[in-house]
Amino acid sequence: VIGHSKYQESKRIAIFLSMSDEIQTEEIIKDIFKQGKECFIPRYKPHSNHMDMLKLSSAEDISSLPLTSWNIHQPSDDDHVREEALSGGGLDLIFMPGLGFDKKGNRLGRGKGYYDTYLERCMKHPSGKPYTIALAFREQICESVPVAENDVQIDEILYEDC
Repeated sequence: VIGHSKYQESKRIAIFLSMSDEIQTEEIIKDIFKQGKECFIPRYKPHSNHMDMLKLSSAEDISSLPLTSWNIHQPSDDDHVREEALSGGGLDLIFMPGLGFDKKGNRLGRGKGYYDTYLERCMKHPSGKPYTIALAFREQICESVPVAENDVQIDEILYEDC
């Protein structure tokens, strides 16, 4: 990931905070700050498919955030101080989680459509759709995953031995 050309050339990066069964992103987040890039993380709205990407001030900032019912940190609903990526300069790159992927760029998420809906909003932003990279375990690569018409394909999947 760190040596990837898209990562190297990106200045504004959104990345998920890992759940226990996902690729761990902590070291990538530390590197984003080390390289002087801007880091944005998801804030999911419960009982909807709405998600925002809010700016972190540092890697250490994460531990001060409240825990969700999924046991991951995210900015609180009343946190209006952080920049939302689409209210500013948009995003260059989004690292995406998922449960399964196929080599055509289809992604199986957790069923709420948060990322698909967010990418639709990105496409309306003046900076356009960011490059999307899914972080996966080799075991998550499938022959094909079921998709609906509102599912947005990802640009690239990174996994061990790819």
